[in-house]
Amino acid sequence: MNRILKNILVFISGCILGSCANMGLIITGNQLIPFTDGVNPMDATMWEVKYFLFPFLAHSVGTFVGAFIVARYTASYHLVLSLSVGVLFLIGGISMVFIMPAPLWFIVVDLLLAYIPMGWLGWKLTGQDK
Repeated sequence: MNRILKNILVFISGCILGSCANMGLIITGNQLIPFTDGVNPMDATMWEVKYFLFPFLAHSVGTFVGAFIVARYTASYHLVLSLSVGVLFLIGGISMVFIMPAPLWFIVVDLLLAYIPMGWLGWKLTGQDK
């Protein structure tokens, strides 16, 4: 298979599977730590700290899964493509800042730690840096 075509298909697949991991953790979090009555799930400014665990895990793990798959299975440009997954997910995270209000501390932690570092870690753990 052509290297460019393989990279494109793997990148798209990694993004889709990373998004599935993200959504799976969001759903799991809602089941394990359900919102109490009167809490608006679309206004994170009113959440207790415990409700932020799974959104952060979902963003981190989703990005990591996508980046790991991309780094592991692409034909070339492993680091660049893994970090590109991180950038794509970061764009999604930035858009959520405007869609859903959240405390500043969560926005900062989420945007700084859940995307680009996880993209790098996904690449690093594949051993493609050797």
